[in-house]
Amino acid sequence: MAADSIAAGVELRHLRSFLMVSQELNITRAAARLHLAQQAVSVQIQQLERALGAPLLVRTSRGVSLTPAGAELAVGARSVVGELDSLAARLRARAERPEPARPLRLACCPYATAPFALEAAAAMEEAIPGLAIDLITVPTLAEELALLRSDEADAAFLWLPAAPGTLRQARVRAYQRAVAVRRGHRLADRASVCLADLAEEALVVPDSFECAEARGPWSVPRAAPAEDWGKVEGWGKVEDCLLAVARGRGVWLAPEPLSRWAPAAPGVSWLPVRDAAPSHLALTWSSRAPEPLLTRLVAELRRFTGWTKAA
Repeated sequence: MAADSIAAGVELRHLRSFLMVSQELNITRAAARLHLAQQAVSVQIQQLERALGAPLLVRTSRGVSLTPAGAELAVGARSVVGELDSLAARLRARAERPEPARPLRLACCPYATAPFALEAAAAMEEAIPGLAIDLITVPTLAEELALLRSDEADAAFLWLPAAPGTLRQARVRAYQRAVAVRRGHRLADRASVCLADLAEEALVVPDSFECAEARGPWSVPRAAPAEDWGKVEGWGKVEDCLLAVARGRGVWLAPEPLSRWAPAAPGVSWLPVRDAAPSHLALTWSSRAPEPLLTRLVAELRRFTGWTKAA
C-alpha cells in the first residue's frame, strides 16, 4: 500500500484510541477512559487496521493483546501523538503571548531637541507599560521631515511651525527665546535684550524651512522693507549657525534650550530675549504612524512638561 494512501486513512483519533487500548489491553476500559462507546473504539481500531493493512490486536478471554505490528505501532504512535500534542501546546502558548510591540521611532536634532527627547523618552517608557522608544538623530529639520515622510520615523520633535499642513502636530512645551551674539558684540555684556535691540542686526537663519511661516520664529520683526534689512545668512546645522555668529556674520535668534544644550562655540554669548513670543515644541507625526499610541504619547508628554494651552 502506498505511503500517501496510508496517511490518508489514518486519523489522530484512531491513534489516540489505539494507544489507550494498547495501555489497557481491554477495549471496554479504554473506551471508558476515552469517554467513548465500546463499539466506537472497536470501529476505530478496525479502520486503523484496514488503513495500515495489518492486524494490530488479538482478542483474548481477558481482553486483547498486541500483534507484532501493533507493538511497533504503539511505539511509533506514542512518538507521533506526543510530538503533535507538544506542537499544539507551543502554538497555543504562542497565540496567547502578545506580539512584542515594535519600538516607536522618534526623530530629533542633536542639541536642538535631543536632550529633551532623551528625558521625555525615559519618562514616556515609564508611564506607558510596554512602550519602547528608539531615538534617531539627524542634524537638520529637512532630514527630520524626510524621515517622517519616508516612514523611517514614526514621529519627531519639531519647533513650530515646521511644515505646511502635511503632518499632524501637537504642542507639548513652550520655551522662551534667546539670541546668540559674537563675544565683543555691542550687546554681549547685557543681562538680556529685547527685539528692538536686534532690529538692525544681520540675522543668521537656518535654511531648511519649507515655508515662509516656518522661518518667522527664527527671525526678528522688521519695521523697514525687506531690502533694507541687514544681511540674512542661511545655514543648515546648529554648528554652522554658531560658527557664523562667532565670525561676526550676524546674530541668531533661537529657542532658549539651544543656549544650554548647543555646543559651546568659541566666541559666542547667549542672551535672553525678554519680549519675543515663545517657541513651541511639538510632537509631529504622519498619517501612517500609530495614531492611538501617538495620542496617548501626547497626553503623557503634556503631563510630563506641564504644558497648557495658555503656555
